[in-house]
Amino acid sequence: MTVEVENLVRRFGGTAALDGVSFSLGQGEFAALLGPSGSGKTTLLRILAGLDFPDEGRVRIAGADVAQVPARERGVGVVFQHYALFRHMSVAENVAFGLRVRPRRHRPAEAEILRRARELLELVQIPELAQRYPEQISGGQRQRVALARALAIEPQLLLLDEPFGALDALVRKDVRRWVRGLHERLAITSILVTHDQEEAMEMADRVAVMERGRIVQFDAPQALLEAPATAFVAGFLGEATRLPVRIRDGSVQAAEFGMDDLRVDLPDGDAELFLRPHEVQVEPARGGLAQGVVRFVRPEGAGGARILAEIGGRMIEGLRGASGSHLARGDACTLHAVAGTVFHSDGGRFRWQRREAEVPQTAR
Repeated sequence: MTVEVENLVRRFGGTAALDGVSFSLGQGEFAALLGPSGSGKTTLLRILAGLDFPDEGRVRIAGADVAQVPARERGVGVVFQHYALFRHMSVAENVAFGLRVRPRRHRPAEAEILRRARELLELVQIPELAQRYPEQISGGQRQRVALARALAIEPQLLLLDEPFGALDALVRKDVRRWVRGLHERLAITSILVTHDQEEAMEMADRVAVMERGRIVQFDAPQALLEAPATAFVAGFLGEATRLPVRIRDGSVQAAEFGMDDLRVDLPDGDAELFLRPHEVQVEPARGGLAQGVVRFVRPEGAGGARILAEIGGRMIEGLRGASGSHLARGDACTLHAVAGTVFHSDGGRFRWQRREAEVPQTAR
């Protein structure tokens, strides 16, 4: 089932919750809407579900314009964060609810409703819970019930609104991987709304990063990390140190961060440098290179270590260098950036990476 959104605008008073949002999804694609609170994720999901309507723009599902079509006529399944299960109904009755409230001319016979409910409970792997009530089952099981209820109407589109937020960390990880596996079996076009970047990057084929009512980049998870389109995306996704720098005569002025010879194809002026931990090598202090102080060391597998160092009053996170020299809290250290991304204040972007021959011996 394809989804096309074109120039969607939604205002609340004088504030634009959505400001010209456009994107499209292919059949069976799993996408995530990711962004901070207030970026427009939930408003966009509500419009797709038919729970709200845009002031401008179009929404097409399977080629049909549904921007003004009510929710019950869209064939869209929605799973909410807090499940929204009916406490006075059994698990099986909750699953069957969406079929029973259909208009009479579209409502299956009772035997078919019961068969479909049993089938869905088997699909989500909890058939033994059919006669229990929501308060008698766990959070992860309630989420499966909510998903089965959403699937009961055989939706063209499945919307997941922060569906794992009420689960504890271990259960959340298990359930989201199970949901992704179920998606691959059913091939239903799905959209996940979340503020959890790990969740979005693990589950989605593509992620739409939202900022102030706009989609600033819609790309595969790896592309978002390796080629962020804006400084906001670079800082919001993954782990990165953001450093203010100055560009003068085509060079970044950042000798204190181990970059006194970095040439960039950007105009002179203010800029921001983004360094991810794997792009910074940390070694014991030696030579005349930039000096810092180790503040924290976190051991990692295979003898590696994640190191947080302070230099020039700023904290920079990196990895212990290839020499494998021991570093402890309070040690003097050398920081050497081997790659990074520079964003100019005018929006220009420059990605750089040193060749091995350019990396000082102490950082190899």
